[in-house]
Amino acid sequence: MSAGSDPAADGLVGEDAWLELAVACDPEAVEAVSEILARVAPGGVSVEPGFTLVDEGLGAAVDPRAPATVRAYLPARDAAAVRRATEEVDRALGHLQAFGLREIGELSTQVVHESDWANAWKRHVGVMRVGRRIVIRPTWRRHRRRPGDVVIAMDPGMAFGTGLHPTTRLCLAGIERWADEGLLLRGSARDGGARLLDVGCGSGILAIAAGLLGAGGLVGVDTDPIAVEATLANARRNRVARRLRAWRGSLPTGAGPFDLVAANLIASVLVALAADLAGELGPRGRLLASGIFVDREDDVRAAFESAGLRVLGRDAEGDWVALEAERR
Repeated sequence: MSAGSDPAADGLVGEDAWLELAVACDPEAVEAVSEILARVAPGGVSVEPGFTLVDEGLGAAVDPRAPATVRAYLPARDAAAVRRATEEVDRALGHLQAFGLREIGELSTQVVHESDWANAWKRHVGVMRVGRRIVIRPTWRRHRRRPGDVVIAMDPGMAFGTGLHPTTRLCLAGIERWADEGLLLRGSARDGGARLLDVGCGSGILAIAAGLLGAGGLVGVDTDPIAVEATLANARRNRVARRLRAWRGSLPTGAGPFDLVAANLIASVLVALAADLAGELGPRGRLLASGIFVDREDDVRAAFESAGLRVLGRDAEGDWVALEAERR
């Protein structure tokens, strides 16, 4: 663990304080490290790929050879609980490192206050183009729109999902493909387009992208209340708030059936939720599932098939895979 890693020292706890746990690791070790950090983090984990800023800081380019950084956050109100959680993660990472699973760095920690969070993101996130039309513009950056651009203004806050990670980009590319196929427009007259569910909505980026590309009724669910707040705020910012509802929770939502479901999770969660994901879809409904490390692709495929989903295709970026499936 990095020096000065006792978050309770010198009173570094408070109602608005969170302890950030961060581990730099080889992309192939991301899933294993994520599962360890998720054991103690009530809001889940985020993954930040290695990237560099370009165009004088207005853009970002992912470096697939660089280590990724896995981050998790836990409330820092209880000093003793924070210390126990940190020690638990440190021990588990030590065991993982002993197996020689690629390169896994040391655990580092810092206390983050909610009031300072946005400024920390601003230093690292630039405008990014995904696919042919989708542009992700952090609210503090400028962008000169090209003809046909679909610009999503995002302020991630403490929620994961800015478009930087391959899993998010794979989902956005799949949603753009759905738009090209006309699937986003095929919905009820009441909703004015396809009904779409975003499972683990994070910042709301997937639902918002679908809405801007033509989808009608949009629903987002996430177990993290901060993610729900970020989704609703970003929906207002992108003028899709009247079509988007979001709440804290998981599956089943009780709001189906949906024409389309997007789920940017991790392989183990996709396997566990396979039947529930299928249950959210109407007949011939489509599922886009991302967050799958290539070594777990067969497990996810098998779970989907058992749940009555037929896998139609796959996309990949580096070691990450997204699967598109249809309810039989």
